[in-house]
Amino acid sequence: MNNKAKGYILAAFSAATYGMNPLFSLPLYADGMGVDSVLFFRYLFAVPMVALMVKSRGRSFAIQKGELWPLLMVGVFFVLSSITLFRSYLYMDSGIASTILFIYPVMVALIMAIFFKEKVSLQTWVCIAMALAGIGLLYKAPDGATLSTLGILFVLGSALAYTLYIITVNKTILKDVPSVKVTFYVILIGFIIFSVMVLLGGGLQTPTKWWLWLDLVAFALFPTVISMYCATKAIVYIGSTATAILGALEPVTAVLFGITLFGETLQGRGVAGLLLIIVSVTMVVAGGNISSALVRFKKLFPKLKK
Repeated sequence: MNNKAKGYILAAFSAATYGMNPLFSLPLYADGMGVDSVLFFRYLFAVPMVALMVKSRGRSFAIQKGELWPLLMVGVFFVLSSITLFRSYLYMDSGIASTILFIYPVMVALIMAIFFKEKVSLQTWVCIAMALAGIGLLYKAPDGATLSTLGILFVLGSALAYTLYIITVNKTILKDVPSVKVTFYVILIGFIIFSVMVLLGGGLQTPTKWWLWLDLVAFALFPTVISMYCATKAIVYIGSTATAILGALEPVTAVLFGITLFGETLQGRGVAGLLLIIVSVTMVVAGGNISSALVRFKKLFPKLKK
C-alpha cells in the first residue's frame, strides 16, 4: 500500500474516531462534571498511552532544534479547539455543533490558497460543497428553533483553532517529526494547561459512577490519542486540505451512533446527506484518477480545425 492510500485511510479513521467526542463527553456532563474536569482527565489518561506508543516505536522524547515553538503552537491550537468545542455542547445539541464544526475544511482550503499559494482545484471546491450540503441534510432543525450565538461562536472558534493545528503540522518542521512524538507533546501540553485551569477554577470534579471512569479511558483513547495520531500522520501523507475534507466522516459517525445506540431514525433527507458525503469523500480519494479520466474523455472529442 502506497503512502497516499495510507493517508486516506488514516484521515478517514481519524475523522470517524473524532466523531466519538459527544458519545463519551455527554454522559460525563450529565453526571455533573464540568468541561475543564472532563478535559483534564481526557489528557491525563492520554499522556501515558502515547508515551507507551513512543517507547514501543523506539522514538526519542528529545526535542530537537527548531521543534519547540511549533510543538507549543500545535499544542495550544489543539487545546483551544477542545475547550471551545466542548463548551459549545453546553449551548447547543452536539449534532448541530458537529455540523457547524465542519466549516474547517473550507478554512483550511482558503488559508492554504491565500497564504501558501496552494492551488485549490474546482474538483476540491465541489467536494467541499457536496460535503457541506450533505452535512446540512443530516441536521433537521426544530421548527422555529434558534441557535445560541455564543454556542456558534464557540464552534467557529474550535474550527479555526483546528484549522491552524492542521496547517501548522503541515507547513513547519513538524512534518518531518515522527507523528507519535508530535501527538505526545500536543497531549502533554494539553494536560499541563488543563491542570492549571482546574487549579484556578476551584477544584476537580470526578465521576460518581464506576463505569464513567471507563468512559474517560475510552475518551482518552479513541477521539484523542488514536484520532490525533492518525490525523497527524495523514497530513504528512496527503496534505492539509485532503485530510480536512475527509473530516466529513465525523458527523457521519455521530449519526451512526445515534441510530445504533440511541434509537434515532434516518429519514430520506438524512440518507441523501450521507450519500452526498460518501460521494464527496470518494471524489477526494479518487483525486487525480477522476481528473485523468476526464482528460482522456475530452481527448475522444478533439476540436475541429476551422
